[in-house]
Amino acid sequence: MKAMEPLSPLDLPRFGMDTATLAGTLDNKLATVRAAGFSQVMVWAKDLVAYPAGLDAAVHAVRASGLAVTGLQLLRDAEGLDGAMRAHKMDAAASALDICSALGAPMLLVSSSTSEHASADPDAIALDLAELAGMAATRQVFVGYEALSWGRHVNDYPQAWDAVERAGHPNLGIVIDAFHLLAKQASFDALDRIPPERIALVQLCDFLWPAILSAQEGIDTARHQRVFPGEGEHTVYIAELVHRLRRIGYRGDYSFEVLNDDFLQMPLERVAARARRAAQWVIDQAQ
Repeated sequence: MKAMEPLSPLDLPRFGMDTATLAGTLDNKLATVRAAGFSQVMVWAKDLVAYPAGLDAAVHAVRASGLAVTGLQLLRDAEGLDGAMRAHKMDAAASALDICSALGAPMLLVSSSTSEHASADPDAIALDLAELAGMAATRQVFVGYEALSWGRHVNDYPQAWDAVERAGHPNLGIVIDAFHLLAKQASFDALDRIPPERIALVQLCDFLWPAILSAQEGIDTARHQRVFPGEGEHTVYIAELVHRLRRIGYRGDYSFEVLNDDFLQMPLERVAARARRAAQWVIDQAQ
């Protein structure tokens, strides 16, 4: 950890780790993130509901850790549905938002639908996002909407921004995830039309091969083989993304969403050290 000392106390609060990056118990994950010098953590709901002493005890453990919560992961396939499917997802959303409220998490992350049953109607998608944001607002929670690169109808960030803009709810914003931009080899030009205050969060990662060649490879890489910024094949792209975000005025948080099966077989401290090096790398690119 000594090598990481150039980071200042004003820099690290902008970066958080993700509990899905680390193996072990929730308590050990929280302690490791804190010991690495991070001040916030992205929490997955499955870490909380699987806590041996129960959800209330898990919430207490997070609050007692001294870490701020970046957000709660993840509500999937929530928009463009109808009938019993829609009712089920709205009930799941209410449960996730209740956990956010108990946890003190400012945001619930929602990913674009991959369901073949989801409507392509942009008004239907926007209506559901607005309803989710309204539910969140009653709990003083924000909704961050993210385009999955394999999403059924919304699969890139300009489409996600169009849906967020169409929904027009103040408790709804867009999540920029570097993986999905890389998978689509997306241009940054559309970032210029997104007000920086409507970017709910930026998630950073990289991967180890030049390009994603199929939707299935994209899913497998996203869920099992991401690496930290500065470790992969796309450092120039990630550096330019950080520059462009700063240029448009984004001054919000960054979270390292790095899902990698190999990291789940490493000591937690070793993985956390990689995350801290990544934070330093991002800071260096932004200067």
